[in-house]
Amino acid sequence: MEIPKGNTREDHKARKKIIKDFYAKWISDHPDKKVWNQTLHSFIHIKFRSINETSGQASISSESTQEVFRLTDILSNATLVKRMPPKRDDKNQKPFSQILIMKQDSALLVVGKQKTTGEYVQYCISARDKK
Repeated sequence: MEIPKGNTREDHKARKKIIKDFYAKWISDHPDKKVWNQTLHSFIHIKFRSINETSGQASISSESTQEVFRLTDILSNATLVKRMPPKRDDKNQKPFSQILIMKQDSALLVVGKQKTTGEYVQYCISARDKK
């Protein structure tokens, strides 16, 4: 599959569709919508918020879009970098008691710990900055 590399509005929309289509296929292959993470010793769940946030953020660049295709590997093997409180002014982070920043090779994984259930929920995946 060819991922558009440009920065036009059409490229962004095409990458967003690619990501959403990938998640639809992934969910059909993983109906329980969760993957065991070695570092957290817990499942990381995929929810509607995961798809929404990732399709919006990862579609900004072709590199981040490419990282989404490694979803299972990233969820399983990402290591914890830091824990922090959710952003107060971000309504999408409101359901979380903690935000975890994790990494796996060239990918950055953001996970939220749900206040109500204590479940870890994938919040966003993107390419790490190359510094």
